[in-house]
Amino acid sequence: MIETLTLNIPGQGLHSFTGHVQKLVREAKIQEGLCTLFIQHTSASLLIQENYDSSAQYDLENWLNRLVPENDPLYTHTLEGPDDMPAHIKAALTATSLGIPILSGQLALGQWQGIYLWEHRHFAGERRVIVHIGS
Repeated sequence: MIETLTLNIPGQGLHSFTGHVQKLVREAKIQEGLCTLFIQHTSASLLIQENYDSSAQYDLENWLNRLVPENDPLYTHTLEGPDDMPAHIKAALTATSLGIPILSGQLALGQWQGIYLWEHRHFAGERRVIVHIGS
């Protein structure tokens, strides 16, 4: 089964979409297999991260923004704004795809794990994630 999730993202940061993927896994009715996620963008990424305490997400966002600042004079790719080149670097440092095992018809995520789209731009709009579920 292959589906495209279109997610409405309000702006920069970590945005959980675990429930969307869990729903697709239930609908696929596969007891054991693999769920592969792939984001079709170069300025956002995917992440499995803690979903219990939002301060972990906040700290990750702040850390990466400090590591890859906007308005660095070394950037030459500035046509699309000061957040564009940093977003490409952040996406290169993180993941564009994830593989999650399916066990007993459910994602084999740990108790405090969630699936996040990590938007690296100040962009608000749609992002697409391809979901492949197979046994």
